[in-house]
Amino acid sequence: MNTKYLTGITLVATLGGFLFGFDTAVVNGAEKSLVDLYISPSLDPSNYDYAYLLITQYRLLVSIVFLIIYAVVAGQLMRLLGIRRGSIAGIVLLVPLAIFVLSYLNADVPSENDLTAIKEISDSVKGFVVSSALVGCIIGAAASGFAAKSVGRKKGLIITALFLTVSAFGAWQPEALNIFGTLDVYSFMIYRILGGIGIGLASILSPMYIAEIAPAAIRGKLVSWNQFAIISGMVIIYFINYLIAKSGNEDWLIADGWRWMFFSGVIPSVLFLILLFFIPETPRYLMMKNKKLEALEAIVRISGPKHAAEIQTEIESTLQEKNAPWLSFGYLVLLLGVLLSVFQQFVGINVVMYYAANIFRNMGASTDTSMLQTIIVGIINMLFTIVAIFTVDRFGRKPLMITGALIMGISMFSLGFSFYAGKTGVVALVFMLLYIAGFAMSWGPVTWVLLSEIFPNSIRGAMSIPVTTLWISNLIISWTFPMMNDNRWLTDKFNHGFSYWLYGIMCLLALLFVWKFIPETKGKSLEEIEKFWVK
Repeated sequence: MNTKYLTGITLVATLGGFLFGFDTAVVNGAEKSLVDLYISPSLDPSNYDYAYLLITQYRLLVSIVFLIIYAVVAGQLMRLLGIRRGSIAGIVLLVPLAIFVLSYLNADVPSENDLTAIKEISDSVKGFVVSSALVGCIIGAAASGFAAKSVGRKKGLIITALFLTVSAFGAWQPEALNIFGTLDVYSFMIYRILGGIGIGLASILSPMYIAEIAPAAIRGKLVSWNQFAIISGMVIIYFINYLIAKSGNEDWLIADGWRWMFFSGVIPSVLFLILLFFIPETPRYLMMKNKKLEALEAIVRISGPKHAAEIQTEIESTLQEKNAPWLSFGYLVLLLGVLLSVFQQFVGINVVMYYAANIFRNMGASTDTSMLQTIIVGIINMLFTIVAIFTVDRFGRKPLMITGALIMGISMFSLGFSFYAGKTGVVALVFMLLYIAGFAMSWGPVTWVLLSEIFPNSIRGAMSIPVTTLWISNLIISWTFPMMNDNRWLTDKFNHGFSYWLYGIMCLLALLFVWKFIPETKGKSLEEIEKFWVK
């Protein structure tokens, strides 16, 4: 085995995971500046024309997003149920969606004197702008299977790098690069959606590439690097955001500083793009395309000549496996996969990942201090992810998931009471870090382990349903947090504590769900797990 070469091409592929974490977390540091620059002006009664455009264009773009998500879901239904029944189900979904979109677009725009209504919509716009990349993630994840089959794993990653590079430039200068005829804030949002497509592709293609080039004996270890790379990307961008925020005053940060946070993504994405031209296509894909000689050459470079022919024969035999219909094992495995994905997001983790600086400011921290505290969040996330990697095969999946859900639930309820009582000092920070530790050692990495294990090989493609659900759930949570956290009535009643109590309830429901319904897969072969679903 050519260890140095294998390590090198694996590290190139993990740059996709690094950019996944980097590009999703970069908005954390820029959120306040984006709001002050693009959204807060709509609350000025003398600037009603801007508010009117902000609201009308927002409604149009939201409607388009709903239709995009509908198209993704309809495609999944046709793959799941067959074209005929899937089309009928799609039409049933389309009717209420069409009614909603038409009524939403035709709803009256609040008058310039109705500042309360304008404020509520602006909070929704804030959530939409911050979470806009997730719309692209849904598209990218849904398209990843097509990209992998049609252009290959390597070229799919090249497309990923191009999307991320364009997004970094566009988010840096959304005014100068506004070719969409929208307000500049929505130009920024569209470029973030393009970056999200790259993230969605990377979330599938990077681990797929690593799994297909790695020898079986070290496949698990190499694939785990991708998860570590995602967390590393988050930590690095938190640190970059902090250094940028320290480079000028508040006015500079609002006008220009935040732009450099997004521009910093150009460096790793361009590096990723260049390095991809020096790595091979995976032997499995080359064999799928009947390029046996190229596949053999790639195997020799990775594993050496000794067992190359044997490895090629093994790959060829696996290509003969037939894909079964997605419902071959019933609805239960799909339902459990979907609920795992929903709970992983509904416990509120990406509220912390995207809005940590906002949360820390609500605790009374300055902008610089809140940025520094997000670095601590990232480091805790990284350290306890390592804990999960080394303990998941020792203690089992269910014990880690149940323990993590309990820690997160206690932390979220305690954090909510801290806000409610106005005690948001060191104690609140400890609860936040405890929550992150609980998630990182359990629901973060272990959810992906379970999803990769519970789906039998013959319906492995059905994993796209829970993965797409995960991104949609992420969008819902990230979009709605500002609506709850900044709502005047909820703030007056609960002092920013309400949303954390809601996430705490979700943590307890997640605990009960795993305890009652998820099978323990520790130490079981994939064939043994498959027999469980047959029963």
